[in-house]
Order: sequence, then structure tokens, then C-alpha cells
Amino acid sequence: MAIIEQILFIIAVGVAGYLIWQRYTLIKRAIQLGRPEDRSDNPGERMNIMLRVAFGQRKMFAKPLVGFMHFIIYAGFIIINLEILEIIIDGILGTHRIFSPVITGIYPFLIGVFEVLAVGVIAVCVAFLARRYVLRVGRFQPERHREMSWRWPQLDATLILTFEILLMLAFLTWNASDSVLRERGVGHYGEVPVGDFLISQLLKPLFTGFSDTALVAYERFAWWFHILGILFFAVYVTYSKHLHIAIGFPNVYYSDLKPKGEMENMPEITREVQLALGVTPTEAANVDDNGQQPVDAPAEIGRFGAKDVGDLRWINLMNAYSCTECGRCTAACPANITGKALSPRKIMMDTRDRLEDIQRGWKAHGPDYKDDKSLLGDYITVEEINACTTCQACVQECPVNIDPLDIILQLRRYRIMEEAQAPASWNAMFSNVENNMAPWKFSPSDRFNWADQVNQ
Repeated sequence: MAIIEQILFIIAVGVAGYLIWQRYTLIKRAIQLGRPEDRSDNPGERMNIMLRVAFGQRKMFAKPLVGFMHFIIYAGFIIINLEILEIIIDGILGTHRIFSPVITGIYPFLIGVFEVLAVGVIAVCVAFLARRYVLRVGRFQPERHREMSWRWPQLDATLILTFEILLMLAFLTWNASDSVLRERGVGHYGEVPVGDFLISQLLKPLFTGFSDTALVAYERFAWWFHILGILFFAVYVTYSKHLHIAIGFPNVYYSDLKPKGEMENMPEITREVQLALGVTPTEAANVDDNGQQPVDAPAEIGRFGAKDVGDLRWINLMNAYSCTECGRCTAACPANITGKALSPRKIMMDTRDRLEDIQRGWKAHGPDYKDDKSLLGDYITVEEINACTTCQACVQECPVNIDPLDIILQLRRYRIMEEAQAPASWNAMFSNVENNMAPWKFSPSDRFNWADQVNQ
């Protein structure tokens, strides 16, 4: 490799690294806007969940065929990119296939495995494009889900799938042209002690008519296209829904360990109740949300519930950046199925959009910039959050353990407790729960009268 290529390569890696780091710091700061919450408990259990759900793709295999296809892309992304280490070393040192003389015996086998996975990735990406544009799977269609009517979600998915196909084709044709150059003994190519590779050898006839000069030019083009494509991909995913490739793993690790259906009480309200029951202010300020365990005294309450992203917990904001926009949550949502405005996927996309808008404000006006918008009202409507039945279907379906329901509940709490804007039917239910210990308007002593009728 010429010295100029080495210099250009080092510059390309440096620029990509800088852009990724810059984007990482912005995303980290955006997540830190959320309220602090300690999720360092039970590390063993959390690691087990991450291994099963994130690495093992357990939820994806609820639908075996789709799960298998996703696993091919997942495995391909992880394993094929191991060869990037060799490419980076070659680019920096000016060498060519530096690992081949070190592991001569298994090098062709490893590259063969990478090539098989590359073919699998191409096939699956084509299948996924067909599902979107030929089979037209319902959860991806803009006419059925308004969050997909925006140009970016559709374009983002199409760009990524197409780009992965091009990267894998570049990888295979690079290997094929490289093999022909080795056979001809052209320059340093003839010094590499390896033979043909499993899949790319089938593509060699495409290059047999090339002159040595043209073949070297194509080999260099494919090599540069592949590595620059990988670097571009690494930067691009930080702006894409495919950020879950990196952030999905910690998101699963820090997911909620409480049983589904267990709704967390608000510590501030618990303390108010404790005070009403005669507990001293000092004691009331040091009980947890169940009124039992001592905790540190809380900071001054800003507001009940959440109106904007800064009122949510940090894990809610990490959830937003981890969303794959797959739509499994929305497809399972009974409110959405029956035509209500609610789409759990849109809740997560809106939360991320709000964070992205805040980031743009920081970049344009400085780190202290604040606008007049809020998550509730400007991004998510009251109609959406009121439609939720709290059934937990969205939480159960998410392949990376995102919890849209937690955001919905916090927004509801703000709407009811800060703005006193609960629907009339809800207020009647709240009154019945307070007075009758049930949502229905009858005496607690009459609660089991229905059983007498059942037994008649």
C-alpha cells in the first residue's frame, strides 16, 4: 500500500472516530437529562437477562423464521466485522492480509465463514426489503401507522438494508479480485500464502478478463469502499434507529426487574399519605415508594409526573435511543388494534425526536438553550396517553425490553396531578376507589354478591 493511502486511511479512521465520539457525548448528555435512578442492583440477574434477550435474541425467536433471519444479520454483523481488525492494521501499517502468514492453516476457513455469513446477510436484507415493499407487512406501512408516514423512518430502514447489501458485495468481490491477483503473482499479492476462499472463488470468472492494472484498481476500490463504508456506517448508526446495535445491550441490562404489571407508587405521594397518617415529617421524608425502607431525603419536588423529557427517568431516555422501530409493540397494542390514536412505537419515537431537537438547540445556541416545547402536548397528545389500557403487551413484545408504558404513566400522572385534567369517567373511578376500595360504585360489603348469582 502506498504511503499516501496509509495517510488517507489514518485520516479517515481519525475523522470517523472523532465524529462518533462527538455524537456519543451528545447522546450521553441527552440521556443524563433524565432523573437519576439506581439500577446497579442484582448484577447477576441483569447479566443473565442481557445474555438471553440481547445476545441470545430470545424474544425475536417468538416468530422462528423472522427470528432466524434477524439472527443471520446479527451474527453476520458481529462476526464478519472481525475482519475489520485486519483491514485497520493493514491500512495503518501498509501491509496486505497481515494475519494470513500468522494463521495460515485456518485463515482460509475463517474467511470462508465470513463469506457464508455475507451471503446470508445479502439474502436476509433482500427478504426484509421484500417484506416492506412487496409483502407490505402491516406494521411498516405509513397508511396504517402515522409515525411511519414521515419520510425518515422508511428511508432509514431502506438505506441501512441497501447499504449492508453493498458492503457485503464489496467484501465478496474484493476477495475474488484479490484471489485472481494472487494467482497471477502481481506485486505483493503473490506473496500472500493463502488459496481461494469458499464463496468468492465462484466470482473469479468476473475478473479473469481484467488486465493487471484494471484488476489492481478494482481490488483497491473494493477494499476502500468496504472499509470507508464500515466507517460511514459506524457514524451513521448514531443518527439512526440502528443505534440499538450498540445501545441495546446496556438497555436490556438496565431493564426493569419488577414483575410486569407492578406499577410503581410515587414516593412524593407516599410521603404525603404518611404525613396524613401521623408519621413525622422526618420519617415521611425517609421512606421509599412503599413506605417501608429508609432512603436518602429527596430533593425538592419539581412536579408530579412528567411533562418533558427532563422529568422522565434516565432509563426512559435510553429506551428511546434503543428503539428499533420494529413495531412489534404497536402490532400487539389492543388500543391501536381497535383504532385508537395510541401507538407505543410512536411514544418512543416522539421521545427520541424530542431529545434530538434539544440536541440541535444545544449545537445551535449553546448548552444552556431551552425552547418553549414539551414532550406532552408538542410531541405526544393527551388522546394517545389516555387510550392506553396498561395491559403491558408492548413491554412484553419489545425485543430489547423497552417500556413505553412507563413513559405513558408518567405523562398521565402529570396531566392528572398537575393539571387536574383527568377524564370525568376517571374521576368517578378514582372517587370509588377512594371511598369503596373498588372502581365500582357500591359498598365493599356488597362486593361478592355477584358470586351468589353465579351459584344459583
